Amino acid sequence: MEFLKRCFIKRPTPEDLADGFETAPEYTARWNSIRIIYYTTFLMSLGFSIILTGVWPYLDKLDPDAGKEFMGWIVSANPVGQMIFSPLLGWWSNKLGSIRLPLLCSLALFSIASGMYSTLELFTSHHKYWMMYSRFLIGVSSSSIAACRSYLSAATKVRERTAAVSMVSLAQTLGFIVGPALQGVVTPLGDQGVPLFRNKLHLNMYTATGWINVAMGIMNFCLFLPFFFKEKRIAAREAMVQQGKQNEKETWKALKPDYVSAWSLIFAFFILVFNFVFLETLATPLTMDMFAWTKAEALYYMAWVMAVGAIVACATFVLIEPLCKRFPEHNVLLWGGFFLMVLGRAVYIPMSDTPPKLAVPLNETILHNAEPYVYASNFTEVYSNLTRVEYEDMATVVEYVQNADVLGCPVSQEWCKTTKGMTISQFLIGYAFTAIGYPIGVTLITTIFSKILGPRPQGTWMGIMTGSGCMSRALGPVFLSTIYTKLGLYWTFGSTAVMMAATILWLWLVRDRLIPPEYENPNSGQELQTVTSKKDANVADPSELEKLNGSNSQVIERPDQPDPPS
Repeated sequence: MEFLKRCFIKRPTPEDLADGFETAPEYTARWNSIRIIYYTTFLMSLGFSIILTGVWPYLDKLDPDAGKEFMGWIVSANPVGQMIFSPLLGWWSNKLGSIRLPLLCSLALFSIASGMYSTLELFTSHHKYWMMYSRFLIGVSSSSIAACRSYLSAATKVRERTAAVSMVSLAQTLGFIVGPALQGVVTPLGDQGVPLFRNKLHLNMYTATGWINVAMGIMNFCLFLPFFFKEKRIAAREAMVQQGKQNEKETWKALKPDYVSAWSLIFAFFILVFNFVFLETLATPLTMDMFAWTKAEALYYMAWVMAVGAIVACATFVLIEPLCKRFPEHNVLLWGGFFLMVLGRAVYIPMSDTPPKLAVPLNETILHNAEPYVYASNFTEVYSNLTRVEYEDMATVVEYVQNADVLGCPVSQEWCKTTKGMTISQFLIGYAFTAIGYPIGVTLITTIFSKILGPRPQGTWMGIMTGSGCMSRALGPVFLSTIYTKLGLYWTFGSTAVMMAATILWLWLVRDRLIPPEYENPNSGQELQTVTSKKDANVADPSELEKLNGSNSQVIERPDQPDPPS
């Protein structure tokens, strides 16, 4: 039990308490709340990504006439809901001075909407519209990410900010990557699964993902109850002391953010998320078209690819803080984040010497001229051995043709007949660049953005940034799935590479504005004397530290207004 406490409860060191801003119990409570924020951010990202590789076969099962373009609308429904409600929820949390009630409401909605997604079989008609509606509600609930980012900025000191934002970005990125991996874990349940209710409701490889969200959402709801989650804000108190102001409100009103850098980072965040999410959205249909994988194969292999990507992302997050100590944060953002994302898009431009395997569905002409074996695809002039059946009579052939999956690049996509194919090596290398570049980019954009805004309440600003990411997740799948279907790989990956390169150029032009300002305390000598005396004391006993904090209360005062109620 003591080992578990050491793992999950962060204890302060004497250096952590040397500034006198908080006591040891307050420090522990603050970091417990931050770790709950990590889990919440992970869950909200998981709720979006866990269905990405399964949404197309699930939609095709419920409504075979829906089509890939409508799949783009379903994927986009989630970020549309989040985009609309993120600024509102950020404003609401600012108004209340607390994030507890907004988070509890959003988590309750998250669990209900996830349950709806898993029970679509019970609806008698319009399945594709009910699926889109359920995803929209999950997006509305995910607007809580804005409040989470705002609280993280308020609950960390400046020197803690980069590491804390790295962890919350890691949680969010892992949510994006682990989600499809969980879809792969439940793939053995199969398309039919296990009947749960009168053979109308099934636990299968599609619905299991929704039930995972329900269980994790209920647990997250419980973590925000007062017994577990206690709000502790410290950023404004730190800035108040550094500037020698009398209260927190006076402190943040004196600091004006740089609007050029703020909006540049919001735009960069839009582009970064746009390029990351569309790859996850198109990964399943892309691999099915390029490599002639079945639905089950695509889910299985993509689960492994994304699981490895999660490991690479974790290693990248560990390196962010050491890199930022060695190089300026904005340089790491430009060359470690965006440049690698440009390479990831460029690598996906087709380089194979052979065209993709073309899927030609069996028709009446083929049936009348049937040979001893019937193939579901003929891949232009290369016969396929992927799906083959030996028949005894024509009725068997007709029944097989009606039920068989056609593998390869569909002839309805005209570009499949003229373009070069993509190799598996290309796909893996491009995904590796993305798994490294995206974590660096999303972490440092959020970190620099938070520091530029200063100690002011950031709920509305973080809502705008979250909304920009949501807009990209809404437009990306629809826009790029349409380009992919109509124009093919060259336009899809060429346009995104140019988009990322243009963003790098703009960030390089405004690079001097991406350096957060440093503020000097007019009473810095007195404050420095206080901090130095505490460091010299080097007291390990929390009770002694509390006495020391009390002895210096005349130097470092608490704000006039109390913390929001926990």
